[in-house]
Amino acid sequence: MPQAAVIVNPTKVSDMGRHRAEVTAELARHGWDEPLWIETTAEDPGVGMARKAVDDGAELVFASGGDGTVRACVEGLMGTGVPLAILCAGTGNLLARNLKLPGTLADAVRTGVEGETRAIDVGAIDGRPFVVMAGIGLDASMAHSTSDGAKAKIGWLAYVGGLVKHLRDRPFHVTLCLDGRTTLRRRAMMVLIGNVGQLQGGLRLLPDAEPDDGHLDILILAPRTPMDWLRVVGHVLTRSQRYDRRAERYTAARIKIDLDPAVLHECDGDPIGYGTSMSIETSPKALLLRTPRGTEG
Repeated sequence: MPQAAVIVNPTKVSDMGRHRAEVTAELARHGWDEPLWIETTAEDPGVGMARKAVDDGAELVFASGGDGTVRACVEGLMGTGVPLAILCAGTGNLLARNLKLPGTLADAVRTGVEGETRAIDVGAIDGRPFVVMAGIGLDASMAHSTSDGAKAKIGWLAYVGGLVKHLRDRPFHVTLCLDGRTTLRRRAMMVLIGNVGQLQGGLRLLPDAEPDDGHLDILILAPRTPMDWLRVVGHVLTRSQRYDRRAERYTAARIKIDLDPAVLHECDGDPIGYGTSMSIETSPKALLLRTPRGTEG
């Protein structure tokens, strides 16, 4: 019987015993052996666990948690040839939402064992992999100001408070070098680099982003007045393709960024510190992901 591994974030599951029993029963229903069961820790959110699961012979790895757990498992599985499946247990679950992966446990397990294997790109910010987005400025500050308690109580709406809190932050100077050819200099509030395009609440900031197109999509937000913010909102909500200096979009496979002053940045929703310089690039089709049949491409 084939065997999977389940890497679970215990802070995202209210009843671990029941969760384990349900996953094990669903796998058995599809002819799979009892899974390896590995809980993440504060010291290792899943990277080492994913690598150990592969070493122990797992043919499939389930990530059971939020975007942070998924990102860690991605880092551990890149290049191994072992596919990843997702059991949504967090607040954002942005990779799952963007790729329309099932939210119910039974459907998620079935997708893992019977779904299609899709090869998707993996981005990296200073060597740290991401599958959803890396953000600089407003996006990172919003994530930093939103508590886990608030997310647990009201879901993605908790991010609204964090966003409003930082709308008056000072803009920063940013220089972007795209694929070693195009150089942009801007005074911005946020730079977003996405492998996929949808954020919390269904807000699609990068409407053309695809996870397997070999490049990353870039959004530079540079509003200066309240009226500018209203225009940015209109630009985003209508998915306008018209050029707007307040909301510029570009694509690149390699991005070099310099900032003045140091600005907070995030990786798949987790703040990762302040910096004045960073490199971002994509590894095409570096991750195998199980998706429902009929959703390829």
